[in-house]
Amino acid sequence: MSLSPTDYIWMNGEFVPWGDAKVHVLTHTLHYGLGVFEGIRCYETKDGPAVFRLKDHMNRLENSADLVKMDLPYPIEELTEAVKETIRKNGVKDCYIRPLIYYGYGKMGLNPEGAPVDAAIAVWPWGTYLGEEGLEKGVRATITPWRRIHPKVLPPQSKTVGNYANSILAKLDALEREYDEAILLNMDGEVAEGPGENIFIVEDEKIITPPVSSGALKGITRDSIIAIAEDMEIRVEEESISEKRLLKSDEAFFTGTAAEVTPIREIDGTEIGSGRRGKLTKQLQSKFFEVVKGETENYRDWLDFV
Repeated sequence: MSLSPTDYIWMNGEFVPWGDAKVHVLTHTLHYGLGVFEGIRCYETKDGPAVFRLKDHMNRLENSADLVKMDLPYPIEELTEAVKETIRKNGVKDCYIRPLIYYGYGKMGLNPEGAPVDAAIAVWPWGTYLGEEGLEKGVRATITPWRRIHPKVLPPQSKTVGNYANSILAKLDALEREYDEAILLNMDGEVAEGPGENIFIVEDEKIITPPVSSGALKGITRDSIIAIAEDMEIRVEEESISEKRLLKSDEAFFTGTAAEVTPIREIDGTEIGSGRRGKLTKQLQSKFFEVVKGETENYRDWLDFV
């Protein structure tokens, strides 16, 4: 999806015009991929713009940095406030938010010690990642031959820049074969996640998602859907999911900050359930959008008003 520029990007404590937010070609992270980031959304509500689970996202950013031995250049509280400042400065009400921590210019070679650690926060309007039509009708997915990175290769629980080369290859494979999205198996052949989404299936009126031990990211939207489902008295299980079990499921859907809650109607030519958005998926999707838009009081503490 194309970017829709806003006015300013926060860089190292200062607001820089969008077009001037540049880095040197010898920026360390550009060459070696060791940086961490988050994907966050702000939604317009009747009480003004509100960032969904901002503190949880920023805590995960801090954890991502810890896992790759990277020191944050600012306290997490200051970065959290900078997110809200960037939204205010740009005057946006509904937007995607990208905080990025990266090794900057000044050092080359695999050892990043001595390179400056820089921070940037950008916000921009961004629709549903897999398309508005996909939210209602569901998307077509394929099980890619690329496998999800193994925890002993790179830490899947860190949103590290370099990890997403794995996701890009899976996404390109899906698009090349004219599917909307990919599904990655882990090295044991079990379902892990999408390139940028967690995955759920529905079996006999309960929802099931792979455990994080499968290599799946501990997604914040994933966690939100689990909590919402339990509050709706829908049974939730974290279990290994085989390819066969996935294809025989009653319903399936992706979750993620960008994808929100997107049904999967078909996988590799096999219709999932009725071949359209399923009943439980629709219920959870509807409730999720009520929550993020501030239409229910039960989850008010998940909203950080700008």
